[in-house]
Amino acid sequence: MTADVLAWIALALGAVPALCALTNSFRFRAPAEPPPDWRAETVSVLIPARDEEHNIAAAVGAALANIDRGGEVLVLDDGSSDSTATIVRGLAEKDPRVRLIDGKPLPDGWVGKLHACHQLADAATKPLLLFVDADVRLGAGAVRRVAYELQRSGAGMISGFPRQLTGSFVEKLLIPLIYFVLLGFLSIRRMRTSTKPGYGTACGQLMLARADAYRRCGGHGAVRGSIHDGLDVPRAFRRDNQLTDLCDITDLARCRMYTNGRDTIAGLEKNATRGMASPGLILPCTLLLGGGQVLPFALLATAPWIGLTAGGFAACLAAVLLSFAQRSAQAEAYRCSWTSVALHPLGVAVLLAIQWAAFVRKIVGIRPNWKGRALPT
Repeated sequence: MTADVLAWIALALGAVPALCALTNSFRFRAPAEPPPDWRAETVSVLIPARDEEHNIAAAVGAALANIDRGGEVLVLDDGSSDSTATIVRGLAEKDPRVRLIDGKPLPDGWVGKLHACHQLADAATKPLLLFVDADVRLGAGAVRRVAYELQRSGAGMISGFPRQLTGSFVEKLLIPLIYFVLLGFLSIRRMRTSTKPGYGTACGQLMLARADAYRRCGGHGAVRGSIHDGLDVPRAFRRDNQLTDLCDITDLARCRMYTNGRDTIAGLEKNATRGMASPGLILPCTLLLGGGQVLPFALLATAPWIGLTAGGFAACLAAVLLSFAQRSAQAEAYRCSWTSVALHPLGVAVLLAIQWAAFVRKIVGIRPNWKGRALPT
């Protein structure tokens, strides 16, 4: 295969996510501002917490600022070895809307976070259930606007993508790729018009569900062994013939998912086998991402030695420009690190390496660990 043929293949592969992202840019929007006279249903804010002493007070405070007097904030202490429970007890003494739940021992076949969320949902008393990670900080009016968007969508569950904060180099390189993969390969239009489970996608950091819809589909209990709640929880709703939806809450909430490079890689590898590193997707994703996002840069870098003609050079240059245009638009819209934009081919290559590492680990039977627990294979 000649270098020119590879160049045109790279352009074709690179055009796929670019066109999908362009289409999605008109649909992946922030929740609308509700009318002044609109009244939201009462919300239970549910926060699973395991060793979150540095996060929990701020998370609870932000949640309390978002709910009325009829709402509640439930925190489940999932076997913490730090002062998480003590901090929540102190907050509960100051505000009766806060309640601490002591988590039960983790049963066989359950993933820790899903078991914690299951217990929280059982204890909740309000018609809307908002599952929020302890590292998420809700901004003013976030719950009200997401609740209004849930009502407008007619879905059983809606999820929002907070602004992703990054600190270390690895975080800056890899975390913004979440938007690139999501918007480049998921059709938002089809997701909103079809209940097929394959279109089920959410951000596990924040999910708002109608309590009756959640309980009807089984909620977290229906996917108790999942290591990727962002994929499997919305698919539980869809198997019950309910729609799920996504919205952009960059301006309404923020989250620093990981705090260093090692945890970033471990976290992405933990979830990989339920996404791109699954047996049916690992090869197509490698072809699409490697061929469309890494190959054109490699061809341009080696053009003098591989016989790339002017036409092949133009094809590679077009593929590179498409990549940078897509990433730049996303960095601006979602306030992502520009490091990831500048080092786009490196980031994609590292992401693919993580997927293959997770795939191999699963094949040989090595179970991933997270927060001191071995996860189900």
